[in-house]
Amino acid sequence: MPTENKLNEEILNSIAEGVITVDKTFKVNFINRVAEEIMGYKKDEVIGQFCKYILKCDLCQTKCPIGIVLESGTNLYDYSSVIYDKNGNRKPIKLNAAILKNSDNKPVGGVISFRDVSELENIKQGANLISNFFGIIGHSKAMQEVFKLIMEISESDATVLILGESGTGKELIADAIQATSNRKNKPFLKVNCSVFPQNLLASELFGHVKGAFTDAVKDRPGRFELANGGTIFLDEVAEMPLQTQIQLLRVLQEGTFERVGESITRKVDVRVIAATNIDIQKALKEGKLREDLYYRLNVIPISIPPLRDRKEDIPHLVKHFIETYSKLYRKTIPDISDSALELLMKYSWPGNVRELENVIEYAVVRTKNDNMIEISNLPSSIKDLSNGPLLSKKIFRNENAATVLSLLEKYKWNKTRVAKELGIGRTTLWRMLKQFDLVEK
Repeated sequence: MPTENKLNEEILNSIAEGVITVDKTFKVNFINRVAEEIMGYKKDEVIGQFCKYILKCDLCQTKCPIGIVLESGTNLYDYSSVIYDKNGNRKPIKLNAAILKNSDNKPVGGVISFRDVSELENIKQGANLISNFFGIIGHSKAMQEVFKLIMEISESDATVLILGESGTGKELIADAIQATSNRKNKPFLKVNCSVFPQNLLASELFGHVKGAFTDAVKDRPGRFELANGGTIFLDEVAEMPLQTQIQLLRVLQEGTFERVGESITRKVDVRVIAATNIDIQKALKEGKLREDLYYRLNVIPISIPPLRDRKEDIPHLVKHFIETYSKLYRKTIPDISDSALELLMKYSWPGNVRELENVIEYAVVRTKNDNMIEISNLPSSIKDLSNGPLLSKKIFRNENAATVLSLLEKYKWNKTRVAKELGIGRTTLWRMLKQFDLVEK
């Protein structure tokens, strides 16, 4: 039969939280196994030591948890604090503290129980940082859904097709998919399918043997062989010649291919991430993209919305790019003025995030150190938006006074509905009416 003390020790060692007990002088007289694991100490190293030198709790620097209990007469429950383990690593904890009393109800020491909540803190920080997802800035609901989908497919090796206009950041999305995947530590190769003619693209992807074509002076492995076990990113995949599309389809279906000029069948294990900025349905209809290849690629589609459809991301992107290019050009550019940002919000961004990045780089270069970016520092394509009538002439070159008047009469001079019909703001419509000298009757 175990002694009472031994039994108590076994009970405390079976608890899932760290437990430390101290005597009346605040010296440690017991530590359980979980506490040893959390703090990195062995029992013999801490017995007889002052608690504050072992626990190194940030609360100990102001007032001892046991001291708080003694002063208040109330036990401490689920108190958030931080400790530092034997190696100096910071660990957030939740702790409880209570006074230990003998059979005469007199204080003989104290007990502190605590649990490591590092994982929970990391999750919270991850949630806070989701707006900067592997270098992709996106506060909008649409981008949050993209980030969520990437995390959901992190355990999968399924083929992904990224759809989006030029400049929306499809390659960054591919990078994020790779970084969160099971293959993140394996080869990751990228090929832009639109820059190679048919023979060279086939050689680039699948390799060739000596003499396969004029410049084939030696055997050469292709990207699929080099990426074996890893991932390949095929950008502008819909620009691939039809013959090469057949070869790619074979790799996706069977995991096999042949080098150009060779009849030996080779096998590979490669995950494919593809991207395109073309109208898929149009390409299928015109026969530029094989339907069977499209369905093989489109296992997990990810659509990246254009910047004009997620303008709430613009202020965050602007801030990010100002910080990036301020460091690059060794400047201190604190911010952008409200009037300049307002213009950026009004612009349609046909070049998407890439165009915005170029605009901010231009503005940072033209802005004096320690100054804010103003309208005068922006490119003329953006500044022209602030020129009143000029704006109307540029944006509404296909509209005339008769068209606008017709809409005004149709909606009984409800300018909000007219502006919506034209796809503009009320302020822009007001300037247009002034230009056309249209006054409400």
